[in-house]
Amino acid sequence: MKSRILFFMGGGIWFLTSCSAVRPDRAGDVATGLISHTLCSAVFVTGLDAEQAYSEGLAPRPGMGLINWAVRYDVDPARRQVTSTVAGAFESRALFRDGLGCIVVHGAAPADSSAGQDDTPDDPASVPALAEIAGSAVVEPTDERLRAALDRAFVEPDHPPYRWTKAVIIAHDGRIVAERYAPGCDLNTPLLGYSTTKSVMSALVGILVGQGRLSVEQPAPVAAWSDPGDPRHAITIDNLLRMTSGLALDETQSPFSPVARMLYLERDMAGYAESAGLEAKPGSTWNYTSGNTLIVSRIVRDAVGGQAARVRRFADDELFAPLGMRNVTLEFDATGTPVGSTYMLAPARDWLRFAMLYLNDGVAGRRRILPEGWVRYSTTPTLDTGYGAGFWTNHLAGHIPWSSVLWSIPGAPRDSFYARGLLGQYVVVVPSERLVVARFGVSHGPSADIEGVGHLVADAIDALKS
Repeated sequence: MKSRILFFMGGGIWFLTSCSAVRPDRAGDVATGLISHTLCSAVFVTGLDAEQAYSEGLAPRPGMGLINWAVRYDVDPARRQVTSTVAGAFESRALFRDGLGCIVVHGAAPADSSAGQDDTPDDPASVPALAEIAGSAVVEPTDERLRAALDRAFVEPDHPPYRWTKAVIIAHDGRIVAERYAPGCDLNTPLLGYSTTKSVMSALVGILVGQGRLSVEQPAPVAAWSDPGDPRHAITIDNLLRMTSGLALDETQSPFSPVARMLYLERDMAGYAESAGLEAKPGSTWNYTSGNTLIVSRIVRDAVGGQAARVRRFADDELFAPLGMRNVTLEFDATGTPVGSTYMLAPARDWLRFAMLYLNDGVAGRRRILPEGWVRYSTTPTLDTGYGAGFWTNHLAGHIPWSSVLWSIPGAPRDSFYARGLLGQYVVVVPSERLVVARFGVSHGPSADIEGVGHLVADAIDALKS
């Protein structure tokens, strides 16, 4: 009790003054859940040092300055888990599971401690359909202008917020022409994509649509909304992919937001998201929220067999293996639903391979992975926004209404589209230039280094045109 009082007196609960109608201790539980999960993935999947992962990825986040003094965490390599507390209270534990990544454990650990033998593709040794994008060594640019572009992408400001660029790759006409990694990171290091994972979930939906197993225009197959009298019955998969479901699932930096509770306090994340009521008519209003994508993730899970191992096998067989993506970790909640809004880790080259599929209109080599028209559908803007169906587009300028983040990448061509994740994860496709640029980092500035990515794309185009 004393530690909790000290915690509150120290100002450790984020945005408490605006949240009089909710339990104030929930913010502490969200904070420890975030810390445990982030460090678990960083240590046991990416292979980072926990102290570095905390100081770069967590300590500078909004609100963390109020509680960093009170945070304690313990990494247990033998049990492959991370436990964290704030002021000796609000304990959370995240556990690493083979084939399933990390999960915040609520009560007893889930029975399926690993994905088992059913999570591998039919023929792991098979040759990918996508042509090889590079050799086994880091590709050093031969053009001095590309070298200068990489230098510029890694330069740090004199004071915070820092960019902390971790990986940059530039590919032209299907081959890597330049790449660079920060110390402690290399071409095999799995990198957390955050919301770039949403683009991967959109691709899995596309594959199921092409197989005739899902339709984006029909009411979403959600049991809780099956009653035609329920106003949520009108929500389609298209609404979920385009962030126009109308569900009351606001996503903000506040630990009291529904999405924060979903990701760090709920065993059944999609079930929690599905329980939300409507705040707008489906299809009428755009509101970016990871809750929509968790519901899509549950729909994908159910369509392929209802288990985490089946999702892994489906994703491997139909997407990852054909593209040569062989070091992917897709994390799951306790019900076997992939956390498709946020938690996929893969080396930068694998993220680039994924983007190559979209550069080539859903075709890898001679194999069509995505149904014809799916890339166009995914990158067609929604309402009056710069968001498509799982990808961001570059046809608008200005800012997202609820943040300072730009709608588009300044300096990139208008036909560009991209996957984007928290703290500066970008995978940019420029069809008119046959160009793909991937940039990963830990950038806490208000724009998450989107201007730097714009410079990188522009520099690459200038260098490759002559």
